[in-house]
Amino acid sequence: MQYGICHLSIIPIRSEAVETAEMISQVLYGEHFKVLEQRKHWSKLRSAFDKCEGWVQNVQITMLNEEQYKELDSDTSPEYTIDLVSYVEIDKSNLLPIVLGSVFHKNSDHIHEGNLITSKQKKPDLINTALLYLNAPYLWGGKTPFGIDATGFTQMVYRINGYNLVRSAAGQAAQGTALSFIEESEAGDLAFFDNNEGIIDHVGILMDNNYIIHVHGKVRIDRIDHTGIFNNDSKSYTHQLRVIKKII
Repeated sequence: MQYGICHLSIIPIRSEAVETAEMISQVLYGEHFKVLEQRKHWSKLRSAFDKCEGWVQNVQITMLNEEQYKELDSDTSPEYTIDLVSYVEIDKSNLLPIVLGSVFHKNSDHIHEGNLITSKQKKPDLINTALLYLNAPYLWGGKTPFGIDATGFTQMVYRINGYNLVRSAAGQAAQGTALSFIEESEAGDLAFFDNNEGIIDHVGILMDNNYIIHVHGKVRIDRIDHTGIFNNDSKSYTHQLRVIKKII
């Protein structure tokens, strides 16, 4: 088994080992992974964080030995960047910009210039973090303030605050405890939505007073009721409510 880490700002994870393949997720600075298969120009990885599997270019990753991987994997309280953009000093004349939610482990040999957060935060802090992504454009497979999808958004907000969600909407919907009514929910709970075939395909984070922050074209705040999400711009419901889950 081989291992690696992301020492660039953002690396796309693709469904196949070609540059034109679908981007299914991203690896951010400091995230480590197992290398399941290695070819001349591409490697298939499995993320240590959420077990997402896909292909990355070999020139964009840094290989680790097993001891280094296990040391990172045993770090139960990594730090996360909480600035939209901050910087890593690689050497005295070389700065690397990194984005919100990048990872720092205790043994990092890079110097970070910015703000970091560690350990589990309180539930209200989820909303404060979510608002940092407000107006980020929708990007399938994205996980950053410069492009993000619905499950990437919920996953990153929870992760920065010390809680783990899987990558897919159906997988996230299988976590936590179901609530019967919106009135039982609290800010920070997750609301899931399905399509006409009954497949869960969307998720957002509930706020106070029947509002929800989610990704629809961009990260935005809309009204929610027992029917679903009401978009005030289009004066219509855009998503059909399926279930509300309390994760923490």
